[in-house]
Amino acid sequence: MPIFFILAVSLASLLSAAAESFPVAASKKGLQVQMVDDALALGVKHAAININLTGLADLKGDTNNLVWKSEGREFRFQRGYLAGLDRQIKPLSDRGVVVYLIVLTYASGNPEVNRLVLHPKYDAKAPNGLGAFNTVTEEGRQWFTACLEFLAARWSRPDRQFGRVAGYIIGNEVNSHWWWSNMGRVGMEEFADDYLRTVRLMHGAIRRQAPWPRVYLSLEHHWNIRYAAGDDRQAFAGRPFLEYFARQARRQGDFDWHLAFHPYPENLFEPRFWRDKTATPNADTPRITFKNLEVLEAFLRQPALLYQGQPRRVILSEQGFHTPDGPDGEIRQAAAYCYAYKKVERLELIDAFILHRHVDHAKEGGLRLGLWRNQPGSISTPAAKKRIYDCFRLADTPQWREAFQFALPVVGLANWEEAGTAR
Repeated sequence: MPIFFILAVSLASLLSAAAESFPVAASKKGLQVQMVDDALALGVKHAAININLTGLADLKGDTNNLVWKSEGREFRFQRGYLAGLDRQIKPLSDRGVVVYLIVLTYASGNPEVNRLVLHPKYDAKAPNGLGAFNTVTEEGRQWFTACLEFLAARWSRPDRQFGRVAGYIIGNEVNSHWWWSNMGRVGMEEFADDYLRTVRLMHGAIRRQAPWPRVYLSLEHHWNIRYAAGDDRQAFAGRPFLEYFARQARRQGDFDWHLAFHPYPENLFEPRFWRDKTATPNADTPRITFKNLEVLEAFLRQPALLYQGQPRRVILSEQGFHTPDGPDGEIRQAAAYCYAYKKVERLELIDAFILHRHVDHAKEGGLRLGLWRNQPGSISTPAAKKRIYDCFRLADTPQWREAFQFALPVVGLANWEEAGTAR
């Protein structure tokens, strides 16, 4: 094939990708998807899917696996693992769902993969096996960069052969890093500097393939306090972290990072977030939950947080409501979703409310957050739909008012127009 033809095709693909833009969904309704067909039946408009980078790495150079060239080197990625992700991403994005990848790195059983992918300071005692990314060593940086280039090229193709990914969330709940993004015992500034380098590398790798996908930081609901189970070298408050991250990013050359936030209720086992005592309407609030999400919007509108004069965008990428024991447990869970959805609907900077979980999970510390109950004795095999299921299904349809009506006396509102008013 003549070289000029190959170059012309490549240029045409790049121009086509550049002509696209970040998708605008019909509503904010989203789900961390376990069952694709059910998610589509529910009418989701946003979906979050986990990807584990240690599951991608092929260090043996198996020629059956997929290859990517970066910085003059070849890198190979596990074909089977990618095909499994394609089977989730493509049917969702083909139906117009905005798909986000939660990019994680779990400790694996392969020491060589761990050395390459996990942060060199990762502590093997990390309680959930989740590490920060190795962008410290030259080899780790090259592999991480090649990996994100490859993923963005695969899921930003103009022909959408494998589906489309619009956003990449880097790590999980990094303000409680010991549990969810481990790089050992470190203070806030050391962690933030390392995370900034990683986020910037990810942003550059993705944007070399397409100019429209977004990159998101990940924070949980502790805002002016840290997670009490840890000390200040295991967790930190979200607000000072974001202020420091933004300041450092500007000094080095700002870029368009965005925020994936998790406004769980203050007590994860109590779905009635409107009773939260530590979620106040003030800037010094200990937590930001669904009760006071307005505080987050106000924070992001500050001049020091803007990018090119505009606030960062927000997705609520993981949060849900526990189903308490007792005859009204499902009603409380469903009512909490109804109230939260109507609050989020009114908040301008929030693009997506992605519920966690699709099905109750037996290894989630006793929490039952799903739209479905799981089968007894199983981890997350669906057994029965809960009351919340139809509330979720109808949330962005003309039938929402009838479906949500039962929740008004439960949450203490006279009508849903009051849902946007601070209480």
